[in-house]
Amino acid sequence: MIVGILTVRLRMPENSSLKEKRMTTKSLKDKIRDRFNVSIAEIDDHDKWQVAAFGIAYVGTDRFCADAALSKVVDFIKECKQVDLIDYNTELL
Repeated sequence: MIVGILTVRLRMPENSSLKEKRMTTKSLKDKIRDRFNVSIAEIDDHDKWQVAAFGIAYVGTDRFCADAALSKVVDFIKECKQVDLIDYNTELL
């Protein structure tokens, strides 16, 4: 069993309040969770309305499977128009 962990930092330039941030992050988390069957949570920058950090976990049978699944998540985030991907890090355990 392999656990893949992806941490991403996002910028949301069009948000002007924490309420807008919550709507944007909730929508994005739901889309990622449903499409890629991963666990996802906001892990940092809770009080900043234009920045968010997510922790995403995937459990698979081998390293290739976990790495491929998390790479697809990164590609999906890059294509998302509401957010800009600042940085990401992948770790396989």
